Amino acid sequence: MPDSRKFLIFGVMAFGQFMALFDIQIVSASLSEVQAGLAAGPDEVSWVQTAYLMAELVMIPLSAYLALAMSTRWLFVLSAGLFTLSSLFCGLSWNIESMIAFRALQGFTGGAMVPLVFAVGFTIFSGKQRAMIPAILGTVGVLAPTLGPTAGGLITSAFDWRWLFFINIVPGVIVTVLAALVIRVDRATPSMFARIDWSHFAAMAIFLGGLEYVLEEGPRNDWFGDHGIAIAAWASLVAFLLFLERAFFSFNPIVRLTPFRKPLFAFACLFSIVIGFGMYASIYLIPVYLARVRGFDSLQIGTTVFVVGVAQLFSTMLAASLSQRIDMRWMITAGLLLFSWSLWLTSHMTSQWGFWELAFPQAVRGLALMLCIVPSVNMALSGFAPAELRYASGLFNLMRNLGGAIGIAVVNTLLQDHGRIAALRLGESMARDRATAETLVQGVARRMSEITPDPERALLMAQGLFARVVEREALVLAFDDVFRLMAWMFLAALVMVPFCRPAANAAPPPPDAAH
Repeated sequence: MPDSRKFLIFGVMAFGQFMALFDIQIVSASLSEVQAGLAAGPDEVSWVQTAYLMAELVMIPLSAYLALAMSTRWLFVLSAGLFTLSSLFCGLSWNIESMIAFRALQGFTGGAMVPLVFAVGFTIFSGKQRAMIPAILGTVGVLAPTLGPTAGGLITSAFDWRWLFFINIVPGVIVTVLAALVIRVDRATPSMFARIDWSHFAAMAIFLGGLEYVLEEGPRNDWFGDHGIAIAAWASLVAFLLFLERAFFSFNPIVRLTPFRKPLFAFACLFSIVIGFGMYASIYLIPVYLARVRGFDSLQIGTTVFVVGVAQLFSTMLAASLSQRIDMRWMITAGLLLFSWSLWLTSHMTSQWGFWELAFPQAVRGLALMLCIVPSVNMALSGFAPAELRYASGLFNLMRNLGGAIGIAVVNTLLQDHGRIAALRLGESMARDRATAETLVQGVARRMSEITPDPERALLMAQGLFARVVEREALVLAFDDVFRLMAWMFLAALVMVPFCRPAANAAPPPPDAAH
């Protein structure tokens, strides 16, 4: 296959992956508009995100089996086509129930595009060309969710929330048509459809869907104190045990766990969980800080967090080059140390931090991400035959998404808990020096008397303002605590590095060898 055709195939599939990841977060900045447009409640509208993530999580490991059964070409075409069609239906939704159903379909169909591009990239490229695959896809994997909220806010303000979904139609049609015309990397095995282990599929869907539901809803609903979450957790646990039983003893399992026989792959998956935790949690926390503490709008938030993406673009070539020259263990050590340092720098935030104060920590984090992602992808996917490579890619990407889901749930919970603790400590400090606190409130009340002649009203306004300041500072202290804990987590991950011996950089057999 000529290089031009290889790059065309990879480019089409990488853009499909970008669309699927971009749409995870595109509605996050516009949920209030979607809620108003569909006359939904705040609990209902959160399912616009949750339904997408649950369905995507189920499809990612399933995609390997489907690619073997119907070929990579037709699975990608069907995935891109149905993703585009479901985007149209999302834009045409008439109530919250239809929106949730179409978002689930969108996530399920789009989820197949994410692992397929990794598997194809490692199959058709070799040598220095293959070294660029993790760097390029790593950049796509961070840029897409980073740009999503900003682009979504701009689209909603310029047009209407329905255009968050209509915007996918033209590029989706182009990707679908090009994929049908150019992708030729393997052949279908239709007989696999007659041998599907439906119990294994059901167990996987309940396990992953239930786990995602618990992680999404837990921070908002007191975790296992909520009966619905407790039931979902038990169902997920039972389904997980059945999933393992079927994976080991089924004659034709939906997901093969054989890649875990390679210790290097297992360690790469652990790194993927840690990287997903840090990547998605930091992408989530910075916009929340900027919105809740600084009051930034979507454009200001997007401009601030875009520094991570710019730093990644500069480090892509560096990471790809280093992956061919040095031991991957040195590279991932540098990445983990830099990531930890960036989180530690961010843990010194004050309520006045903005673009310039966050620029350097975010630039360091963008550089660190590529030094973590590139070696972990190489460790995970090198040396597999094409058939097993698909399963390895699905499992590896699943681990990153699970790490992200766990990360967001954990930091949400920590933020709430540490915020309450910080508010109590500030209250205790003010109680110990009550006279100073009362003097400050009286001083603010005198300033407020310029607005209202009523002294009691001025005092109430001053007390309310003072309470908001205390709440803001407590929240900032909570953010600092969370970033500090994440920094320690990345340092602790260094313990795994010595056990990751480099794999032989052998190209996998050609696609036809799998048949």
